Amino acid sequence: MNIRLNKIIYLLFFIGTTVSAQQLNTAMDSTVTVEGRVNIKGKEVKYKATTGKQPVWDDKGKIIAGLFFTYYQRTDVDNIAKRPLVISFNGGPGSASVWMHIAYTGPKILNIDEEGYPVQPYGIKDNPNSILDVADIVYVNPVNTGYSRAINEMDDKTKSETFFGVKQDIKYLATWIDNFVTRNNRWASPKFLIGESYGTPRVSGLSLELQNSHWMYLNGVILVSPTTLGIERGAVAGAANFLPYYTAAAWFHEQLPADLQSKDLVEILPEVEAYTIDVLTPAISKGGYLPESEKKQVAATIARYSGLSEKVILEHNLRIPKTFFWKELLRDEGYNIGRLDSRYLGIDEQTAGTRPDYAAELTSWLHSFTPAINHYFKNYLNYHTDIKYNMFGPVRPWDRSNNTTGYDLRQAMAQNPYLNVLVQSGYYDGGTDYFNAKYNMWQMDPSGKLKDRMEWKGYRSGHMMYLRNEDLQTANDDLREFIAKSLPAEGMPAKYSRK
Repeated sequence: MNIRLNKIIYLLFFIGTTVSAQQLNTAMDSTVTVEGRVNIKGKEVKYKATTGKQPVWDDKGKIIAGLFFTYYQRTDVDNIAKRPLVISFNGGPGSASVWMHIAYTGPKILNIDEEGYPVQPYGIKDNPNSILDVADIVYVNPVNTGYSRAINEMDDKTKSETFFGVKQDIKYLATWIDNFVTRNNRWASPKFLIGESYGTPRVSGLSLELQNSHWMYLNGVILVSPTTLGIERGAVAGAANFLPYYTAAAWFHEQLPADLQSKDLVEILPEVEAYTIDVLTPAISKGGYLPESEKKQVAATIARYSGLSEKVILEHNLRIPKTFFWKELLRDEGYNIGRLDSRYLGIDEQTAGTRPDYAAELTSWLHSFTPAINHYFKNYLNYHTDIKYNMFGPVRPWDRSNNTTGYDLRQAMAQNPYLNVLVQSGYYDGGTDYFNAKYNMWQMDPSGKLKDRMEWKGYRSGHMMYLRNEDLQTANDDLREFIAKSLPAEGMPAKYSRK
């Protein structure tokens, strides 16, 4: 009797823990679909939104993870073969695909003020600037971001080796995209990748991986606030290239001399960029052998363009770390400025120090995005789960070796004459600054043979330039224009022609 009772207790315990594990991790291959409509550019757009998980399989066909995604598809389209598909990633690494989803390109955006700051009540509203009028969009969350998870049985070491690294990330995501495109019958559609921040090396590497391993050729890659893409700066360029960003941040906070402050920002920046390339870079190259008189002259010019004092510039041997700049620019007023968007202000425990205590902009963004996305999935997209939505998930350590993604993108462009690239940057972004985004393009294509297929756009905001309402409209219009011009005329062959 006791043996039988023990068996029953064990069976109930086993069933209970299995159900609990399933509830915690949800089905790896399940979706829910809802209908929606939104007014974009004055016209009603009807769509369906599919939310859920699509599996990642290993080489033996075993499910090893489920990637959470949301797929918006316009429903009044007769021929999806001509309908562009935009595959969207955010960065981190370890960041969910939330930022561009509910603040940039999707049919709904979070409730914030005109400049991007949180307001209550938290929530969601229609996005009249969404690109859903011209393209379908899928927002993808890599493993451990959003609701995406590996199987419970996988240990941390195996997860790391399989998912958490530059090359690992690109490999499994390319396979996932192949499966998604096949499942949704989108092989004939023009295809675009868009990535923000760490999402930029992700989509750059994917462009070549999709071509060479899956024979999937893209029409465009959009890099929003790009990282270095594995393109080495070296000590000199790494120090000099920050100056144009310093000028932009100082101009916003009215810390420049009166003659510069009276000009518009975009009037000043070309002058500072030219100085950075023609004078500052050679000066820093000379290091301690730079003549003292020349060193003082350079320090005076940096001070003029950065809003900092000549004294602190000389104390840093003309090389101002960004962390120090964020702390120093408004130190006398008792504020630091944001890293990813230097329009934001923070308050530290002490005015002294060489770096801010926290990222003022990121805390503000998490303040507005986190309640909005959790509310949106449950109440608008009808997706219910007990899993925590990871705005930032555990993906450390991240294997950054063999990052050749910028050069991979160039190679993909060379192999595919249809492939174009758009770069979008905010002038006040100190994490992935706008001038280094330009530098990427120059170094990616030293021959200059591909430069007519690459373009850069700047905006008067930061890392997530679309949080500012004026830039939300402009940046989405730039995406529309890029998508349209990246669609070849019917019958136009993908080939190079000798002139």
